[in-house]
Amino acid sequence: MDTADDSSLGPLTDDVPSTGFLDDGKNTIGSQLASRLREAIISGELEAGSKINLDKARKTFNVSLSPLREGLARLISDGLVEFQDNRGYRVAPISLANLEEVTTLREELEVFALRESMRLGDVEWEGNIMRALHRLNRTERDAARPETLEHWEALHREFHLTLISGCGKPLLLHFCSLLLNLNDRYRRVFLIRTSGDRNVGQEHSEIAQGAVARDVDYACEKLRQHIHRTGTNLRNHLATKGIA
Repeated sequence: MDTADDSSLGPLTDDVPSTGFLDDGKNTIGSQLASRLREAIISGELEAGSKINLDKARKTFNVSLSPLREGLARLISDGLVEFQDNRGYRVAPISLANLEEVTTLREELEVFALRESMRLGDVEWEGNIMRALHRLNRTERDAARPETLEHWEALHREFHLTLISGCGKPLLLHFCSLLLNLNDRYRRVFLIRTSGDRNVGQEHSEIAQGAVARDVDYACEKLRQHIHRTGTNLRNHLATKGIA
C-alpha cells in the first residue's frame, strides 16, 4: 500500500542524511521527523500531491516505521499530509480554494490575535516585536540566492508569530501557526521566482509601529490588508500556472 517507485520522496533522498535522529528526552524521533518533513513540504522540496513511500522514507532517515508514522500523523493534523485507505500517504495538494480559505482564516484569526495582544501584551512583548522587525528588515531576500530566501522566511515567520504572542490564548496561537505553515507553502513557491512585488518591509513596519503604539484599529487593518494583498498576489500567481 505504501510502496511506490523511488521518486516518491523527491529530493529528500539526495539531501537528507540517513542518521541524526535521536530521542533526547525532549523531542521524540517522531517529532523530529515531523519537523524535517514539514520543512520539506512547506519549502516545496516535497511537491504537493506527491506520494510518500514509507519504506523508502524509513531507509532514508534510518528509522523504524513507528516514529515515521508518528511524524506523518502530526502532519496530517497540520493539514500538510493526507492518508487514504489503499493509497497511503501523500503530500496535501494545493488549490485556489485552499489558498482562499487559508487567507480568509488568517485575516480573521491573526487579526483577532493581534487585537488581543495589544490589549494584554506587556513591555517585553513590545520590545520583542521591534527586535523581530529589525532582524527581518535587515535581512536580504534575493530570488537568485535561495539561501537568502530560507533565512528571510524563518525571520518572517518569527515576526508574525511575535506580533500575536501576547494574546494569552495558546489554542489561538496554535491555529495561527498552522495557518502560517499552510500559507507559506504557497508563498515560498512564489518567492523562488521573485523577491516580491511590493514594499513588504514598509508594511511590516507599519503593523509593528501601530501595535506597540496600541493603535488597535490602525494596526489590525494594516495586518488585514497585508494578509489580503499576499493572498491576492498568490492567487494570481496560481492562476497563471493553471492551478484551479
